[in-house]
Amino acid sequence: MYFSINSPNSVFFVPHMSLSITSLNSGSNGNCYYIGNQNEAILVDAGISCREIEKRMKRLGLLVKNVKAIFVSHEHSDHISGVNTFTKKHDVPVYITSTTLAHSRLRLKNELAINFKAYEPIKIGNLVITPFPKLHDASDPYNFIISYNKICVGIFTDIGTPCQQLIRHFKQCHAAFLETNYDEQMLEQGTYPLALKRRIRGGMGHLSNRQALELFITHKPAFMSHLFLSHLSRNNNCPELVNELFKGYAGNVKMIVASRYEETAVYQIESSNTQVLKPAHHRVTSSQLAFSFA
Repeated sequence: MYFSINSPNSVFFVPHMSLSITSLNSGSNGNCYYIGNQNEAILVDAGISCREIEKRMKRLGLLVKNVKAIFVSHEHSDHISGVNTFTKKHDVPVYITSTTLAHSRLRLKNELAINFKAYEPIKIGNLVITPFPKLHDASDPYNFIISYNKICVGIFTDIGTPCQQLIRHFKQCHAAFLETNYDEQMLEQGTYPLALKRRIRGGMGHLSNRQALELFITHKPAFMSHLFLSHLSRNNNCPELVNELFKGYAGNVKMIVASRYEETAVYQIESSNTQVLKPAHHRVTSSQLAFSFA
């Protein structure tokens, strides 16, 4: 079943029982991911300004009123800098652990700060969000699985090591946002202080291109259709390098490099097949559908 959406420039059709997903921004300058059906949506993290979230969603033809909640993965500023303003303006709850909230600078109304626990599913309309712990140097960090109509989408960024919980959940996903933070050679030869290099690659920092590729090759489910290569370092990675590395192993999986400067297109994820939804007021070329340049 399909329903149509009209914009001044186009008419396109959206599968009625699919999930719409996009990266609004991905990188150390701010992270924000949108996942939703035709009636309700969530943001995972809001590390860019409320104004930018609104502006990018409008370009994509997405309705802010459909956003019913923000889920916070951890307290680092590139994941929460837009939370206060967005939730105050739009009166949406923020799902955040009490530990993360205590270690953040967020000032949320009590009724808008909702604690969650590991592995306990949360229903937002017809969406089901399941949080699970990850290895990262924050107070209480989490990844998320979002499920709807037997479709699973995973948010897997800011990961020090691909632990067994990550592997188990990755195997469930029709689509995933997977961290490809750094190229090992670029990090080694770069100008970062040794202590910072050790923090990034030390098991509680970030996932390298190689680690992410090994996870994908070894544990990709046969039904996975889209992979967003996410949270690329500005100094220690390159979108073209990541795209080239993964495309030889992609098979039928659509690879999208999530930009640190702009939103990606919106992709429709279905349990059987998928199609790209071209955003209103946002020209998308064939090369941009493959990856966005940082």
